[in-house]
Amino acid sequence: MKKMSRFRVVAMIFCLSLVALTFLASAKADEWNRKTKVTFSGPVEVPGVGAQTLPAGTYVFKILDSASDRHIVQIFNVRENHVYTTILAIPNFRLKATDKTVMTFRERAEGQPEAIRAWFYPGRNWGEEFVYPKSRAIELAKITGQPVLATPIDLATAPIEALKTAPVVAVEPTGDVVEVAKVVELPPEVAAPKPVEVAAAQSLPKTASPLPLVGLIGLLSLGAGVTLLAFSKRAV
Repeated sequence: MKKMSRFRVVAMIFCLSLVALTFLASAKADEWNRKTKVTFSGPVEVPGVGAQTLPAGTYVFKILDSASDRHIVQIFNVRENHVYTTILAIPNFRLKATDKTVMTFRERAEGQPEAIRAWFYPGRNWGEEFVYPKSRAIELAKITGQPVLATPIDLATAPIEALKTAPVVAVEPTGDVVEVAKVVELPPEVAAPKPVEVAAAQSLPKTASPLPLVGLIGLLSLGAGVTLLAFSKRAV
């Protein structure tokens, strides 16, 4: 019975370790791809590869790729087995982060579906400002009276790899091209004369790996199991 009791203790510690590691891996994955479940109460226009108007319903947003100056966002169904669209986005900055997901939309004519503008993940100052095909961006700029991010490539049919190098500009309601900074907010640090350290700090989360922390938890759990096993033998 005592041997069985020691076995149960070790088994319990092992199981708890697996649960902790699984939870950590899941949390890290969500933090990297910023998986977010969003429910729209009405139809929403989205740009990108396979652009369309999404009907009211629940969708999952994820980051597919995150280069330094642009991100690739995908929108899935709830089961995550179908991609509705793959969107080119430019990092946008907000002064105050919130603890909830924030989606912003562009003004539309009455009766028309809202056009999605940006997505901010909880707890982050950096969000995703979505890029529209140039012709559509000009139409949206005319409706809102504000510049809109645009690209000259055909987003509806472009291969995903093309999004990583597609040129991005901002267009006025007149169709004139202006600086992207007219649309995208930059933090005061980036606007400073020496932003090198800030850029390095921003890149760290993309390259950091959870493996050292996972290994540490595993070693600590194993050590705890060995200690309890040794203690139980002494008690015998």
